[in-house]
Amino acid sequence: MTPWLLAFSFLGSCAAGPLSRLIDRRASGWILALLPAGLFIAILSFTPSIEAGHAILDRVAWAPSLGVDFSLRVDGFSLLFALLITGIGTLVIIYAGAYLSEESRTARARFFTQLLLFMTAMLGAVLSDNLLVFYFFWESTSVLSFLLIGFHAESPHARRAALMSLRVTAGGGLALLGAIILIGVTLDSYSMVEAIARAGELAESRWSGLIVAGLFLGVFTKSAQFPFHFWLPNAMQAPTPASAYLHSATMVKLGVYLLARFGPLVDAVPGARDIVVGVGVATMLIAAFKALRAENFKSVLAYSTVASLGILVMLIGLDGPTATVAMTGFILAHALYKAALFFVAGTVQHATGLSKLRMMGGLGRYLPITALAAALASLSMAGLPPFLGFISKEFLFQAQLESTWDEIPLAAAVIVNSVIVAVAGIVTLRPFFFGHRKVKEVRHRETAGLLLGPLVLSLLGLIIRLDPDWIDRAVLGPAVSAVYGAPVE
Repeated sequence: MTPWLLAFSFLGSCAAGPLSRLIDRRASGWILALLPAGLFIAILSFTPSIEAGHAILDRVAWAPSLGVDFSLRVDGFSLLFALLITGIGTLVIIYAGAYLSEESRTARARFFTQLLLFMTAMLGAVLSDNLLVFYFFWESTSVLSFLLIGFHAESPHARRAALMSLRVTAGGGLALLGAIILIGVTLDSYSMVEAIARAGELAESRWSGLIVAGLFLGVFTKSAQFPFHFWLPNAMQAPTPASAYLHSATMVKLGVYLLARFGPLVDAVPGARDIVVGVGVATMLIAAFKALRAENFKSVLAYSTVASLGILVMLIGLDGPTATVAMTGFILAHALYKAALFFVAGTVQHATGLSKLRMMGGLGRYLPITALAAALASLSMAGLPPFLGFISKEFLFQAQLESTWDEIPLAAAVIVNSVIVAVAGIVTLRPFFFGHRKVKEVRHRETAGLLLGPLVLSLLGLIIRLDPDWIDRAVLGPAVSAVYGAPVE
């Protein structure tokens, strides 16, 4: 069934551009969102099998002479990512329809096509079992990200940012390809599941150092880890719907996805976990302090995203099941509140034409529901009860206390989380509730398309925490077990 889902997603993405030209611009986002919404519902149908402990595997012969199959696999971890990709993708498309209402039909058609093709590539990556197929989708996300960041090609800043992101992520992708080829040569198989199961064999091979180095370069460039962290804040030249989707909820977490999958290999290679934890801690600290110094609304959110990605990488490097629980829960919590806050930033910029936080103030009276969504998302980001961000931060600190590492990761996490609390306050209080005389009028008011995304995502951070039974049983529990390799409460 999964190959048909990808085929349907690809064909629907190709048809989105011509279709958007034919329908009313005010309805285009709502109609085109039916594609990711339908995929979301179809993927939800897998949850009973996944909850029961089964994995869904589909294999189609692709290049039999080379031993390459188009194999797709759904387990708990890929299910979590697929639901985030399609669920948040639905809200992004609706938001984009309202946000880009003043763009030409040609520009809107191009944006919808590129964004939905990106969704297809992300789905293909997280569902792929064959590493060569995975690499094809991995690089497709880099190319489509380049197109979306440089969407306003008339802007030299957008062109530079797009080229920067492509150079960094494609360079890391070449290193990853080298690692994948060496895995295939060593194991005579390109199956990801088999490579993980035979991690000890990979670690003992003469190519183990090169395999791990290629894996790390691919992961660290894709997920904006130190010293490659600089490209992500510059990528904020992309239209806000793309920033909310690519650079907070999906693409930048693809490196985290791959690294978590290959956790057994990282365990088996001496010194590899030290590198993972060290890079994660360095990224957290550098990005957190840059977030405090940033002035642009989206730049503040981008640096805090880089810090959050550093936290996720650090958690993968820590030992023990609680670290896996913390990493999985933080992926969900972060995707919800950060995408909501990017939506909020876009709505503010759309309404005022301003991008710097110091120039904003008193917007709560013009954008009251947006202000509410910002407050709810920021409370979850700050880790306050009863929001989902609170329980994810609790597991974060518990994982560090239970690990065998010294106090350095714990101290770094305390510092970074303190900064994130400050950032959460800044991006809500300053534009909406302080400085009532700074903004005296707005160009655009709130509309349903602009409100649905931030409101739904910010409320989910509260609703899931108050009634977590289904999400824990059907999604998070299987995701943790898939990564850890054994059932975890």
